[in-house]
Amino acid sequence: MSTNADQFLIDLEARERASSGIATLKVGYNRVHGYYIEISKGQSQKAPTHYTRRQTLTGAERYITEELKQFEDKVLSARERSLTREKLLYEGLLEILNENLDPLKACANALSELDVLACFAERAQALDWSRPQLDDEPRLHIERGRHPVVEAVRNEPFEPNDLMLGTFTPAHTEPVALPQAQGERNIRMLVITGPNMGGKSTYMRQNALIVLLAHIGSFVPAARAEIGPIDRILTRIGAGDDLARGQSTFMVEMSETSYILHHATEQSLVLMDEIGRGTSTYDGLALADAVARHLASVNRCYTLFATHYFELTALAEPGSGIANVHLDAVEHGDTLVFMHAVKDGPADRSFGLQVAALAGLPRQVIRQARGRLAELEQRRASTVPEMSPQALDAPSQIGLFAAPSAALDALATLDPDELTPKQALEALYRLKAL
Repeated sequence: MSTNADQFLIDLEARERASSGIATLKVGYNRVHGYYIEISKGQSQKAPTHYTRRQTLTGAERYITEELKQFEDKVLSARERSLTREKLLYEGLLEILNENLDPLKACANALSELDVLACFAERAQALDWSRPQLDDEPRLHIERGRHPVVEAVRNEPFEPNDLMLGTFTPAHTEPVALPQAQGERNIRMLVITGPNMGGKSTYMRQNALIVLLAHIGSFVPAARAEIGPIDRILTRIGAGDDLARGQSTFMVEMSETSYILHHATEQSLVLMDEIGRGTSTYDGLALADAVARHLASVNRCYTLFATHYFELTALAEPGSGIANVHLDAVEHGDTLVFMHAVKDGPADRSFGLQVAALAGLPRQVIRQARGRLAELEQRRASTVPEMSPQALDAPSQIGLFAAPSAALDALATLDPDELTPKQALEALYRLKAL
């Protein structure tokens, strides 16, 4: 009754028009007055005698008939009876299910697990994934690993890369991501350098995803994977603030870094992407250096540490457990070609201006930046000694990064307590002139 009411009203309207001779007669419904027959004011004198007036409007009269009233009662009660019946049937179904609840739960759990495993199997076969080896050795060895999402959305072939962390003995033919040395090694941290868009973050994340996939029972996007005990994956990636809680981007970065330093263990995998970029160059470099040293010597976790601070590549000393790798790029005319291949050793440059040009910055801005970069590099080459691993250990060493300054020399000779206000103002002008 409730679902077929419209057709009944259409048929009723046609019959009443024919019997009354009123071509403009309408049958309608509203929530306040229910069903009605509407006749315009000019035609209302033609209303049949069995019509009962229900509502008077400005330009029309609305009526009800016994047939329409009975239909209204049936429709409204039909909806209520339908809901009552539906509830009764549903409660009866629950009673039947409760009698077999435990077997049904077991069946649902088995089907859900089967669904996941079938998905894993189908993806492993379709995407050429391999079965990982999980063992008790403290190591993380991945050969020709790939990022499952980036590989799926890229039109170009994905460049696979290796990862070797933990204890291992070099073979005669080593993966390109290994530093060259003899004997057994225990690399706990890779300092990853290279250009923006070169693939540093992709390399870090793909290895974390491979570890995660292996631990949930899936095959992995790699030619081979040997994974020791991993208790957690901790990341500091991206930039974002939390203004509602009064935290700046750098504060969020430091809070997440603090959590990692307090919770990472020897069996943790840590991803650190561009630590220290939210503050001044020297503050950021000092923090990044200290964080890297702490992760390598105190936490001793498996760490992938991406950075643009080339000074951090000096941390890779023999016996430190730290190695340098980089993702390379090649300039070809005015274009920059990203190789996306992880290679041994540190990068020699960041290609920041080339990436800025690719992003569409005006040529005038790029030319001005190139000139300024040349000035800074020339000044640094003449004033800054080579960075040593201990350069940031003593605060006095920070001064080595600054060029000699006549203004600083003049400032050092001033004694503020001995200056009158006028002398202080004159001294300020002299410093400004310098």
